[in-house]
Amino acid sequence: MKSLFTAVALAVMLPVVAFAADTAQVGKPAPAFTLKDESGKEHSLSQYKGKVVVLEWTNPGCPFVQRHYTAGTMQKTLTGFDANKVVWLAVDSTAANTPDKSAAWKKEKGFAYPVLQDPSGTVGKSYAAKTTPHMYVIDEQGVVRYAGAIDDDPRGNKKTGITNHVKTAVDALLSGKPVPASTTEPYGCSVKYKS
Repeated sequence: MKSLFTAVALAVMLPVVAFAADTAQVGKPAPAFTLKDESGKEHSLSQYKGKVVVLEWTNPGCPFVQRHYTAGTMQKTLTGFDANKVVWLAVDSTAANTPDKSAAWKKEKGFAYPVLQDPSGTVGKSYAAKTTPHMYVIDEQGVVRYAGAIDDDPRGNKKTGITNHVKTAVDALLSGKPVPASTTEPYGCSVKYKS
């Protein structure tokens, strides 16, 4: 009876382990992707090898995303980096999103980086993106070095002493140091994947 239970438990666990191996994990190569942005231009992760890549899962309808864009969190963080060394890509895995919606939002908020279109959710699921925002930092060799929240202020009520986890991770990578906190708990709205 015990061996039957063990066999059933293993059979149930195997698909989970197989799925987990296909998702982004800190310290492992980032899942490859090619997606079009809001203007139809293709972006592949491989084309940015040699640069630090920041991936930001986003959804303009999410109050957490709205708060960060109103405060300029993402824009200010990117401005602090050397554009020759760091690439920022927003990814929208919202099932109901369209390139037109992304283009309108981008124009409204006045930022320049692309919004990659992932309405099928394939790339979002390969990264196990759970929230908007959910942030990933990938090093120059294509290895995931950080996954989690943009900062340590989920409610947006800290006045001072906010730690920007993405800035900390990118700064560490650019100076050849290990990322101090490689994972944090992401916060925000759930990613609205196609059901």
